[in-house]
Amino acid sequence: MEIILKKDVENLGLEFDTVNVKPGYARNFLIPQGFALLATPKNKAQLEATLETRKEEEAKLVAAANAIVDQLKKTSVTIPAKVGSGDKLFGSINNADLAAALAKAGVVVDKKYIRIPGNTIKRTGKFSANVRLHRNVEYNYEFDIVSDAPVVAAPAKKEEAPKTEEA
Repeated sequence: MEIILKKDVENLGLEFDTVNVKPGYARNFLIPQGFALLATPKNKAQLEATLETRKEEEAKLVAAANAIVDQLKKTSVTIPAKVGSGDKLFGSINNADLAAALAKAGVVVDKKYIRIPGNTIKRTGKFSANVRLHRNVEYNYEFDIVSDAPVVAAPAKKEEAPKTEEA
C-alpha cells in the first residue's frame, strides 16, 4: 500500500516521503496515529503543491544537510567496546552509540537519521552506516569498532638454562 508520510517515522522514512508498506501497518498504525495518509492522486497533487511552496525552505535544508555530510567526510570515528573471546562484543553497537561518538567528534547527527544494516553490530571491525539527513541527501559513513582493552604484549618466553645430566 502506498502512503505519504506526514512525520518522520524511524526505520521507514522522512516527512513527505512516499513509501510502500503493508496494508495492515498503514490501516492500523500509521494512518490512525497521524503519521501518514493514503497516496491517492489528490493527496499526491497536494504533496507536490506543498513541496513547490516549500522550495526555498527545502533548499536551505538541503544546504544544511550537505554541510553536515562535508563534516562527516572529514571525520573518522573509532568506537571502543568491551570485547569477549575473539572479536565478539559483550553488548552491541547501534545508531545511538554512533550518534554519541559523532557528537564527541563534533558532528551532531540525530540517531533517527542513522541506519545501520541489521540495526546492531556485535563484532569488531570496519562497518558502514547510512546517514540520511534529507530526502535527497544520503551518505554512507564508514567507522571502526575496536576493543577498549589495553593492548598487552605477550610475555616473552624465558630461555631455559641447559640441563646438565648428572651421572
